Amino acid sequence: MPGCSCEHTPAASAHITNLGRYRRILWIALWANATMFGVEMVAGLQAGSLALLADAIDFAGDAFNYGLSLAVLASALAWRARAALLKAVTMAGFGLFVLGQALWSLWHGEVPGAITMGVVGFMALLVNVGVAWMLYAFREGDANMRSVWICSRNDAIGNVAVMLAALGVFGTGSAWPDLLVASLMATLALHGGWSVGRQAWRELRSEAPASEPAQADMDAEAPSCSNRAY
Repeated sequence: MPGCSCEHTPAASAHITNLGRYRRILWIALWANATMFGVEMVAGLQAGSLALLADAIDFAGDAFNYGLSLAVLASALAWRARAALLKAVTMAGFGLFVLGQALWSLWHGEVPGAITMGVVGFMALLVNVGVAWMLYAFREGDANMRSVWICSRNDAIGNVAVMLAALGVFGTGSAWPDLLVASLMATLALHGGWSVGRQAWRELRSEAPASEPAQADMDAEAPSCSNRAY
């Protein structure tokens, strides 16, 4: 039909291709994080490690976040920003929970199993480095994409910290390295939640005014009842 075209522009085709690739990566990340949640929960309880339990809860939160990202992937920017706000709240909530557990463990905690911490921490590191590497190309996207990248990056940093805590526990015979690492992971979660939430809020604010002029134009173009000729 003259004046109409069903062909995709190169930019649109590239966007569709990238979106499909991003979706596949999110599915891989979701299953990897869900699996590691189960592994670290069992290992953390057996070893008595707060750092491993904190990392396990973080894996569960990330699996939820990846699922949420998949649900809003093709939605408008405002909906993706709202999803990012929800994820920011879960990241901050995780951080507060771990800080509370660390304070409780100061008086009631026991020395965790260092070998279990080290082995499981290394397994988790391999998973998170792989996910972060796959997501690296999307780190500068909208708040939703950025939140996924920040979660994966923080997880990899946290896994290295868990392994260092295992060395500290093994060398000192004390639970302090485990508590310090758990507190560090909580701080990373709070900072990440603040960063993602701030960007998502900016995107929501930028979207709201954009819709108002469009509505005003529609109202201006609509015929007025008082000006009709009868």
